[in-house]
Amino acid sequence: MTAMEGPPVDLRAFHNEVEGHLLAAAAHEEARAAAARFAARLERLPEAERNEAERLFAAEHLALARASWHRTALRGQELRGEYEEVYRRLRARLLAGLLLGCALLVAVNLVVLASV
Repeated sequence: MTAMEGPPVDLRAFHNEVEGHLLAAAAHEEARAAAARFAARLERLPEAERNEAERLFAAEHLALARASWHRTALRGQELRGEYEEVYRRLRARLLAGLLLGCALLVAVNLVVLASV
């Protein structure tokens, strides 16, 4: 059995998973950097308290990012539902117009054939 044999790979799902991991890693790094900048301004605190403040700041930063992503995902789902509904209505109207046009064309042909 070679490496190419085996279950098929869903590339879209794989891509989304890799992208998610990269975004999470970037968010963690951003939180650590923001926390380090914040803690650097707390010069009067002892080292242990500064480290604790940095850890808490990073955790809060990640929680806010997670909440923001969650709200964005929910809004994306809402918009998807709205756009799908608009698309269904548009497709139904287009089909109705097409059927009406075909019926009109058949009626005109019948009238022309009947008059000949």
